[in-house]
Amino acid sequence: MVVLDYLLQFIEEDAPSGDITSAAIIPDITCNAVIKAEQDGVIAGIDEASILFSHFGVDVTRVVKDGDSVCHNTSILLLTGDAKKILLVERTALNIIGRMSGIATQTRKIVDIVSAVNPRCRVAATRKTCPGLRIFDKKAVKIGGGDPHRMNLSDGILIKDNHLALVPLRNAILAAKKGSAYKKIEIEVETPENALSAAKEGADIIMLDNMSPGQISRTISVLKSEGLRDRVIIELSGGIDKSSLHQYAELDVDVISLGVLTHSVKNFSVNLEIIPQIIS
Repeated sequence: MVVLDYLLQFIEEDAPSGDITSAAIIPDITCNAVIKAEQDGVIAGIDEASILFSHFGVDVTRVVKDGDSVCHNTSILLLTGDAKKILLVERTALNIIGRMSGIATQTRKIVDIVSAVNPRCRVAATRKTCPGLRIFDKKAVKIGGGDPHRMNLSDGILIKDNHLALVPLRNAILAAKKGSAYKKIEIEVETPENALSAAKEGADIIMLDNMSPGQISRTISVLKSEGLRDRVIIELSGGIDKSSLHQYAELDVDVISLGVLTHSVKNFSVNLEIIPQIIS
C-alpha cells in the first residue's frame, strides 16, 4: 500500500460523509493558511501533510523540511486553496505532524545523549508502535537520527524468550540459520552464560535484555575472554530510560533499543491558522 492510500484512510476516518460543518457554512472560496510550530523541537511529517493537501488540490509551500530543528512560532507550511479542502485535511495533517515530530524530537534528544558518550552506539526503535501507524512512527525515528530496527516480523529473525520457552537455544539458532541463509540471526538472552552459548552457536546479534550495567560488563568480559566479542553485535534492551541511559551508553555496546521512542509519544504541538479575508 502506498503512502497516499494510508493517508486517505485517515481522511475517511475523520470525514466518512464529508465535513458537514464546512459544507453547511463555508462558501466556495479560496484562502491562505499557515501551519506553525508551537514549541521547539525536530519537525517531521512534512512530506505526509504535503501529500495530503496536494491531493485535495491545495498549493503547498514548504518553509522547513523533515528533520529541521524549529522554534516556537516557526512557520512550517504555507497553504493556498479551496477553504473547505484545507479545513477537511487540517486535523489529520496536524495529527500526523504532531505525532511524527514528537517521535523525532524524543529520538534526537536520546541520540544526542548516547552519541556524546559512545559515538559508535546506535539508538534503535522497537515494534512497540501504534497499530496502523508503524511506517510513520519508524520514519520519524529515522528523521530523529535513530535506527528503525526491523519493520515487522517478516523483516528479520529475532529469537525471544517466548521462542526459547518452546525450543532450546542451540536448536533455535541452528533452525534459524538453516531456515534463512540470508538473514542475520538475533537472539535475546538474560544471562552471560546464554550470551556465550549464543555466540558460540553463531548468532550474529545478541540482545542483552533487562540486564544491569554490571551484568552487561560481565557478559562482554566473558565474550572477550573467549575471543567472541568482535564476532557479534551487542544490543541492549529493557529497563533503560533517560535517567540510566548514560550508564548503559558508556559500555562496550553497539545498539540500544528503546520502546519509549514510540510507545509513549508526547505529541508535538502545531496549529493551522486561516488567514482571514473579507467575504463580499
